Amino acid sequence: MLEQWYNGYVTRIVQETPNTRRFWIKIPEKDCFDFKPGQFVTLDLPIHEKKNKRWRSYSIASPPNDTNEIELVIVLLQGGAGTTYLFNEVKVGSMLVLKGPLGVFLLPQPLDKELFLICTGTGIAPFRAMTHHIHTHGIPHQPIHLIYGCRQQCDLLYADEMWQLQNQMPDFKYWPTLSQEDDSWPRHKGYVHLIYEEILASNRPPATFYLCGWKEMISEAKERILALGYDRHDIHQESYG
Repeated sequence: MLEQWYNGYVTRIVQETPNTRRFWIKIPEKDCFDFKPGQFVTLDLPIHEKKNKRWRSYSIASPPNDTNEIELVIVLLQGGAGTTYLFNEVKVGSMLVLKGPLGVFLLPQPLDKELFLICTGTGIAPFRAMTHHIHTHGIPHQPIHLIYGCRQQCDLLYADEMWQLQNQMPDFKYWPTLSQEDDSWPRHKGYVHLIYEEILASNRPPATFYLCGWKEMISEAKERILALGYDRHDIHQESYG
């Protein structure tokens, strides 16, 4: 089956943190860009002659909403050809060539186990889509823990949304933790691993773990989760970097 590529147009760009931007992309060829929360798109950027060196994949940060517009959240990587192009060359109105949706990093069906969504940096993107989808559609679920690691408070993405979801959504808990923040930060400090280990210290409920972020975090999390007595089939991952 031939891959379907589309022309997308950037409709909005927001500088969300010092090194992160949100890009809204409309795909006019589709009345509705149909995808499942957790999936990604691949961009074909004019940065190299070889196609496999032009492709960059990003999780869709917006939940499905029956429109032909999606949101991506992208961090600028020093020396990264793809993000350098996106940050320096792409403006509102720019065209981007993309394919998708792709990927099987999808919510379990049904949500009958405790769910741990563990992420760092822009790894929150698929989990933002997932949690909004669950809330909007009133999907029954067991407790959900979104454990989000960043360096400093200024690096947190979608924080106001996550606090609002915690207030509105039964059995949803938002756990931001910062590794390089000073004493003015009143919440958890350190890495994400301390949070889920603390939650599971005295109880081991049936649980599913979704990991998204830097490879080093994912590798360590897998080891620690297995050490807690869970099976490798309980762990799903989407890594980058």
